[in-house]
Amino acid sequence: MPYGKCKIYSDGSHFIGIPYIPRKCRPHKKSDNEKITVKEQHDVAKETARQIAMNSVFPKTGNTLISLTAEQEREVEEFTEYVNNHFLSAKPQTNAERKMTRREIFDELYADLVNLKKNERRVRLISTMRQYFESEKQTQDFVDENLERKRRNLICRRIRLTRKANLQDFNYFCTFTYDAKIHTEESFRKKLKNCLAHYCNRKGWKYMGVWERSPEKKRLHFHGVFDIPDGTMPGKMQEVNDYSFRTHKRQITVQNTYFNERFGRSDFSRLYKDDIGSALAYLMKYMEKTGEKIVYSKGLEQYFISDIMDEDVVCNIGLGDRKLLLYDDFSCWDEGCLIGTVGKEVIKQLRKTNK
Repeated sequence: MPYGKCKIYSDGSHFIGIPYIPRKCRPHKKSDNEKITVKEQHDVAKETARQIAMNSVFPKTGNTLISLTAEQEREVEEFTEYVNNHFLSAKPQTNAERKMTRREIFDELYADLVNLKKNERRVRLISTMRQYFESEKQTQDFVDENLERKRRNLICRRIRLTRKANLQDFNYFCTFTYDAKIHTEESFRKKLKNCLAHYCNRKGWKYMGVWERSPEKKRLHFHGVFDIPDGTMPGKMQEVNDYSFRTHKRQITVQNTYFNERFGRSDFSRLYKDDIGSALAYLMKYMEKTGEKIVYSKGLEQYFISDIMDEDVVCNIGLGDRKLLLYDDFSCWDEGCLIGTVGKEVIKQLRKTNK
């Protein structure tokens, strides 16, 4: 058997095999672990004034917050300015110190500047990091090296996303938005993750998604593609005729009563084979522009493992011809035992890996 323990993934059109090659572990490059003291000025007065104003015009009922209206929001801002000017303006700013490595400082700065253009972002990073190096050249080299690291990591995350998705049968694109009368941001994030984890473990759901804030109201919500087996959907699906503030048009959305009651609002759209590409591109947009990380459920691996026979190989491809382009109906083997022709049920029986 010429190719044993091949890692196999789908590029969306064909199956690609990576033959197993034993490799020795390479020594890790020593990282810069030197801790640097970072001083920060923290405006206590401003935050205290905001908190006083919120407690005055944003009443609480138990642990449930009541959402702000536009009029209340204006009242909060006006009262914040009044409290700050008349009561807290004399309070000095406090200096906070943190011990961080240069790489940790870079990552924080990068997250703050992620929406800038590449050239502008690089200039700002070099300017801010200059104080931590002896020369301008060292600063530029450090920033360029870490920008390349960020770019390489993004490419790897995109590849991982597509390979995981191409081995699944996603059938829904879902959006979950919380209601401030039911949850805070923290409780919404925690409760939704917990709810989806239960459905993955008990009902066989699979999903990948991303957290996002709306451009105007900055309200947190979750977008994801889901594989929901038939007969496992809770609650009732109902069509709702409402108004879209983004498109300024009436629209009909499909919502689920179970998730609406527990979180606020849910939108379910059926996904067909031709829709998967655009749905994944939508998730990648937030991963690239805002630096958000993709959330995966358990059981979404990049590869399945199979032995490959010579007659199932079309040709060698890739850098150094290290990969194998496989026929669409190749046979899957596991340690000398024929499992069957590649397909959804056969892949389920094979070992999986992410490495």
